[in-house]
Amino acid sequence: MPASSPCPRPPPRRLLVRGVNWLGDAVMTIPALLRLREALPGTHIALLTPCKLAELWPHHPALDSIVSFEERESVWHVARRLRRERYDLALVLPNSPRSALEVFLARIPQRIGYARPWRNCFLTHRVPPRPEELLMRKRPVAEINRLIASPPSPSARTIPAAAHHLHQYLHLTAALGANPEPLAPRIGVADEEAREFRAQWPEAAPELRWFGLNAGAQYGPAKRWPVDRYMASAIELHRRTGCGWLVFGGPEDAPLAREIVAALRAAAIPHVLDLAGRTSLRQLCAAFKVCQVLLTNDSGPMHLAAAVGTPVVAPFGSTAPELTGPGLPSDPRHRLLRADAACAPCFLRACPIDFRCMNGIRVEAVVEAALQAAR
Repeated sequence: MPASSPCPRPPPRRLLVRGVNWLGDAVMTIPALLRLREALPGTHIALLTPCKLAELWPHHPALDSIVSFEERESVWHVARRLRRERYDLALVLPNSPRSALEVFLARIPQRIGYARPWRNCFLTHRVPPRPEELLMRKRPVAEINRLIASPPSPSARTIPAAAHHLHQYLHLTAALGANPEPLAPRIGVADEEAREFRAQWPEAAPELRWFGLNAGAQYGPAKRWPVDRYMASAIELHRRTGCGWLVFGGPEDAPLAREIVAALRAAAIPHVLDLAGRTSLRQLCAAFKVCQVLLTNDSGPMHLAAAVGTPVVAPFGSTAPELTGPGLPSDPRHRLLRADAACAPCFLRACPIDFRCMNGIRVEAVVEAALQAAR
């Protein structure tokens, strides 16, 4: 089906949505899934998702079923399993060739996704890129040096709100008649989940005021505000509020979390709980619900915390809050900080120069933002 052809009518009986592979991106697909459910109330909607994200979706109001796959599972094996379910239509949210190949090999008759090289032949309906789409292109070092030597005007660096990644997924669902207007991502935390978290971690006493700290970021060091500044911010916020701290991170962040916990305890903060690598995805949602505010880098946990309703304070360096900020763009609950670095955003994993984008964000600014954002 050419890109300009209308999508099939009547609505599909069984629709497969091929979900994205990373936590932050998955949270940003929630508005699109909700709009899809509005547009197709009688359609069975299934989500194909990596196993590591499957806990995010049970009982989600937009979905009727979840199909999960292991990262090591071959595209052929995934396709065979999908073939048995006899879907009428597939909506492919990622831009990867593999995601389009999966639904092609599954013999799903109608297959919709963004037009991209190396995969267009697997799609029956190729959606052209949005005019507002802004690719997150990694800047070469030579370009970074030119920008530093001759900074562009502020207007030349402005990124429109419509470029936010939420709109990428909403625009795809519009091909099926869904409303493309954005909604805030929302993830519910049941009372029972909150009680189970308290039972597992009785140290997180409900009478205390808890703040959260997530100093890691899987993408690379360019997205991480210096850890010593996180420690200084946490110590000052405890001095001014008496808060306790929940320290978050994945298993790979456990050494970093231990370093932070040791520093906070050495500063005589009595209530510090290390949760890095010790929670499931649903337990992480419940833990974020306990926090009055989360200090975090631009990361999957940032998006997850915002979706459960916790305000976040996030320093941005190599990435752009206009593209991947938490919640709806310009949500007043969140405080997104950045320095005036002409080379940002560069979208690099590691800074090739002096890390001015993050070093320019002061501890005092983060502390004041957290005080303003805390519930």
